Amino acid sequence: MKSNSRQDVILNSAALPSHVAIIMDGNGRWAKKKMMNRVKGHEQGSQIVRSVVTACRELGIDTLTLYAFSTENWERPKYEVTALMMLLKKFIVSEREDLLKNNIRLSIIGQKHKLPLDVQKEIDATMALTKDNNKLLLNLALSYGSREEITTAVKQIAQKIESKDLNLNDITQDLISEHLYTKAMPDPDLIIRTGGEYRLSNFLLWQAAYSEIYISDTLWPDFTKDEFIKILKNFQERDRRFGKVTCSTSNDG
Repeated sequence: MKSNSRQDVILNSAALPSHVAIIMDGNGRWAKKKMMNRVKGHEQGSQIVRSVVTACRELGIDTLTLYAFSTENWERPKYEVTALMMLLKKFIVSEREDLLKNNIRLSIIGQKHKLPLDVQKEIDATMALTKDNNKLLLNLALSYGSREEITTAVKQIAQKIESKDLNLNDITQDLISEHLYTKAMPDPDLIIRTGGEYRLSNFLLWQAAYSEIYISDTLWPDFTKDEFIKILKNFQERDRRFGKVTCSTSNDG
């Protein structure tokens, strides 16, 4: 009997990525194509967030990290930044009940202290309410920049060496990872970028060392659950060797 669920047909549930990270690019271009204000693109993009979060929960993906606002985004026009902060606050408040109902935990990576105080308040409230949820970790990267993250980690480690809490030989890759915003999370298995640009844009540079990367030409407001499932299928068809060779690889190559 043919299944009515596309994901049941094409996906191996045992081989799904544990952690998916998405660079949600293309909101402004989407609005421009439709001769709308850029803010309208961000509004439509927030609706897509809802559908992707739901898909991850239904499929059993453990962690979803969304690049929502970068350290560089503060340099955008003031009206756009203000609108983005208002939209973020609205999203955090409006989704609170669904996060609770669907056993989703909210987490933030980035410089949360730089966000407006009213936004911080709503984020803190939602994080506190959802802290025991364990079906899906929804990780929002806000005022986030990977270079800033790594620089902060280096400073913290240097301070511990200076105070004699660490020795130089204590510095390992694991130690550095433990000082990043993502210290309690696995590295992303899959990084998706929408909008057709071929760059990471200062996103999870340390954590992306062995991530599979998928570039979609689709602008974020047009991204669909079907395309997301197609990308997951593509991920499952890749041979992840982590710099090694598989047992089936010939010795003469």
